[in-house]
This record gives sequence, structure tokens and C-alpha cells, in this order.
Amino acid sequence: MKLHRVVVTGYGLTSPIGHSPEEFWKNLEAGKIGIGPITKFDTSEYSVHNAAEIKDFPFDKYFVKKDTNRYDWYSLYALYASLEAVEHANLELENLDKERFGVIVASGIGGIQEIEEQVIRLHEKGAKRVKPMTLPKALPNMAAGNVAMRVGAEGICKSVNTACASSNDAIGEAFRAIKFGFQDVMLVGGAEATITPFAIAGFQSLTALSTTEDPKRASIPFDKERNGFVMGEGAGMLVLESLESAKARGAKILAEIVGYGNTCDAYHMTSPHPEGKGAIRAIRLALEEAELAPNQVAYVNAHGTSTPANEKGESQAIVAALGKDVAVSSTKSFTGHLLGAAGAVEAIATIEAIHHSFVPMTAGTTVLSDDIEANVIYGQGKAQEIPYAISNTFGFGGHNAVLAFKRWED
Repeated sequence: MKLHRVVVTGYGLTSPIGHSPEEFWKNLEAGKIGIGPITKFDTSEYSVHNAAEIKDFPFDKYFVKKDTNRYDWYSLYALYASLEAVEHANLELENLDKERFGVIVASGIGGIQEIEEQVIRLHEKGAKRVKPMTLPKALPNMAAGNVAMRVGAEGICKSVNTACASSNDAIGEAFRAIKFGFQDVMLVGGAEATITPFAIAGFQSLTALSTTEDPKRASIPFDKERNGFVMGEGAGMLVLESLESAKARGAKILAEIVGYGNTCDAYHMTSPHPEGKGAIRAIRLALEEAELAPNQVAYVNAHGTSTPANEKGESQAIVAALGKDVAVSSTKSFTGHLLGAAGAVEAIATIEAIHHSFVPMTAGTTVLSDDIEANVIYGQGKAQEIPYAISNTFGFGGHNAVLAFKRWED
């Protein structure tokens, strides 16, 4: 079986710090965070008051008002990021073999806003008043279906749900589909819209969210005062192609995906393994597939959620698998935690870091916790060459997914 090199030729996103790769990177480089007080609903009875909301979403670029009747916001975000990615990649859809063009869109929760609204409607007005589009809007697979219909992709079409590891697993699945010759082009990523009363209340009850009032100190990965993650929202979608496909159409290649590691802690429903054993194996599997030595990795975009249990284990895993010198930062300090969309947005951040030879800082972090041994970059970003980088994502249920990226060289 012939194995194919897999390259990234475009991406699009909507995030708390920008709706284009250029705006997104500019804010990462400048240290401008997207976290602030929640405006979507009244939080007076909540102990959590901050989130990383989408601001000034360019809805009119691709949608009309009636689209909100057909799509939950997580699907709208996925569609926007997908169409932006197609444009960024200069992908001429009419020239593609549609049966070898696939879509994977991950989501941790799917259309939670629609579910919340209709459960309230059921309770207050009765079963006959529940809207007929409720389930088609809410199902977590529908973003993938909606994107495929919009771009005419007739190949692989699926959703991946492995909690906060979902997007990395989606990208890994797409990578393997192309590597082993099942598809030529994949549109892949994740979307989430979970800044809602129920979602915030649920994570708040789990004591997973930060209760810090100051937005600048709410998401502070690896800091000694970290006390929970900040909810974010948005979507990231990437165009992956076989090298042959990209070259045949003269595409600009942004990076190469060279490895993917996936493991399970098999330890606890919400807590990672305290020694990071599953994370260590996922990193090593990604390196093994990429045929990389640990000292070749120059940057790690950490899962870094600003939760003590997660980051102690991740720090241990990074040090065990890669050593103490590799530069580490968490872009969740800018965007909050996008759950199932986190990996896709962070993949874009990682590729941009490679392209700009710059490690973005971990914003808000001022003093590292005593249990962190990894080389966390904070205070300001760091200019350095990044020939190889990895991006970590870990999810409830013990899911670990790691991607390895290579600076493009023909």
C-alpha cells in the first residue's frame, strides 16, 4: 500500500480573538485575550462570571436570518470556518472528485443551546410546541452533514466525540484517511457553542470552571493560582490534502502533518492520570509515526486548561516524553477552552507559530506552580525556529490525542 504525505493547504476559524487566521495570529502575538464577562445570559446567580465569547461574528458573510431556524450556533460556526478554509486554500470545489473529498467535524456537545430552549418550551408549553427542527439542529453529527452538503463533499462524512480531545482525533482520522489513500482532500475540524445557562451551570457544579472575577487572571494555565478553565466558543476547520493533490493544483502548502497519537488513561471519568501515563504514550506514538526524536520538537501547544490536576500530569508527560527544554505554551489563555473545537483552533495556532517562528506566550500566567517542571513560556512570547511542533488535547473519559506538525519543506 502506498502511503501519502499529508499537508495543510488552508484553514478558517471563528474564535474569541478573531475570525480570520491573520486576526487570530495578530492577537496571539500581541497578547490580546478574548476573555470577559458573560453577556449571553444573566449570571447573577452563578459563581462563574467570565467566558471567552464570540464578538462581532460576521454572520452576513455567508448566512441569512432564516438560517438560525435551521442551524444551531455550533453548526453556523462550523459552516463559517469551513467556507473560510475553502477560500483560504483556494480550493475550487467544482474541480474536485467529490467522492474522494471528505468532511469530519468534531463537537463535544453539539447543539446544547437548542436542547436547552426546547426543553424549557416542553416544560412550559407542552410536547406539541417543541419545534420540529429541534433534533436536526441539536444532533452533534449535523455540523458535519451540513458542511458536507454546503461544499458537496461525498466522501467520508462523520463526527467525532471524545470530549476535549475531539478535534485532534478528527484531524488524526482525516490524516490517516489521506495517508492510507482513502481520500484526497478532507475538510476537518471542530465546532462548539456552549456558553449557555445549562452548560455553564453543569461545569460550575463540577467545580471545573474558574471563579476568578478578573478576566485577565481567569485562564492562567500552569500558574500557581489557577482554579479552573474558562469556557470558550467557536470553530476551526482545516483543509488537508495528499501532497500529490496539493501539488497537482498548485496549492500553497502551510504545513505537513506527520504524526498522530491516541490513547486512553482508563483511570477516571473526569481526572487525568496523575502521572500523565496516557499522555506520555500519546506523545510518543505521535513521534513514532513522525519518525521524530524527542529533541527535534521545538514547541508544544499544551492542552493547558488552567486546572491543577490536568496541568500537573501534562507537565510530567511533556518532561518524560520530550525533556525539560522544549518550549510550551497554552493558547487557551487567550481563547478559553473550546471543548470539542479546542484541538482544531489550537492546530491552527500551532501552524501559525511554526510559520512565524514564534512561540506565543501563556497569557495571564505570572508565577508557575511548584508542580510544573515544563518550560512554560509566559510574560512574553519567544521568537525561535520551529521545525516540528506538537499539539496536545486531553478529554474527560481519559481520552488523549496528540498531533505532530512539520514546517513545510518540499
